[in-house]
Amino acid sequence: MLELLAQKLDCSLSYLVNGVTAEQMNDIELGLGYARLALENGEVHEARTRFAELLADNNLAGLTALRQEAEYGLALATEATGDISGAIEILRRLDGEDLSADRHVEIALALCRCYRDKGDLVAAVEVGERILSGAVRPAWTDGLVELGATLLAAYWVRGDLLRARQFSAELLAAAELLGTPRATVAASWNAARVAESVGKGEEALALVERAYAIQSETGAPRNLARLRGAVAGHHARLNPRNTDQLRERFGQTLRDMAESSTGVTDQAFVELELAKVELTAGNFELAVEHVTAADGLLADETPELDAQGRMILARAQGAMGEREEGLASAREALRFMQQSPASRQAAGKWYALAETIDELGDDERAVEAYQQALACAGL
Repeated sequence: MLELLAQKLDCSLSYLVNGVTAEQMNDIELGLGYARLALENGEVHEARTRFAELLADNNLAGLTALRQEAEYGLALATEATGDISGAIEILRRLDGEDLSADRHVEIALALCRCYRDKGDLVAAVEVGERILSGAVRPAWTDGLVELGATLLAAYWVRGDLLRARQFSAELLAAAELLGTPRATVAASWNAARVAESVGKGEEALALVERAYAIQSETGAPRNLARLRGAVAGHHARLNPRNTDQLRERFGQTLRDMAESSTGVTDQAFVELELAKVELTAGNFELAVEHVTAADGLLADETPELDAQGRMILARAQGAMGEREEGLASAREALRFMQQSPASRQAAGKWYALAETIDELGDDERAVEAYQQALACAGL
């Protein structure tokens, strides 16, 4: 009947159904494919431009599913360039629309992650719990386990270790029941963080290495690169003096990230890990170079990472005899930490900053940082 109507109206079937010609539909689908490919290959600015150009085309307005896919892609590309606030704005707009069940979970996951990375832990937890802690929880799926793992990371960041430990066990059980690579990777990855936080370092390493082994066989390059960094991070905390091995692990992580859709925040984090390795090895100038590289990637939306970079810089400058420069960097770290939410995770960062300032000889500001550490720990 539609074909007959199209013939009577002297138009294509595609135009009658979608309001666009077959050629226009082909152009849209081709454009989406190129934008997705750019994002997957790590060309995040190119991907952001391509998705934005697609959405500026009025032909996409009447194609709800394709428009939503383009907006979701734009949000991911925007996040990957470091514009977390911009990504949140797009995702919140999408979250208010009529979405498929899978798309709704994907958007909730991205929102939870963006809020967490921005430091808005209340919003991050609210987004995750809205779906996973309602009166009737949906049956576990790969997507819901991944959302749960992101929510678990938010619990961990805010220092709610009792809830995190309980929820990580629940996620591991759900992943075991599903028996899928995606669920196992997501649950094991974030359960490793929690295990390490309660003093189970070897258990944490086993969990994250299990996740990496599965991801290396089945997963996308972005998560494989991030997991390589997670494995390196666990090794760094267990054996910080093994600098040669750590330098190679984190260096390979950066190379992998450059070839995937990994965001600049993750890349900056690895640069700071490399800075800490060089600081431990006594290569203070190299440590400064890595901090500078991280600064070039970060926007003004991740104050804890900015503070960490300034603290490493202060330590390196102090070790090189540049006390005044080190004090200036430490004061910058104080300013950034004051923008961060109070949490048990933040308490450790405040304490490390206090020690750094103390070593540089600024007793007044060192006391201030120690007091902040106590306050974040609830003391």
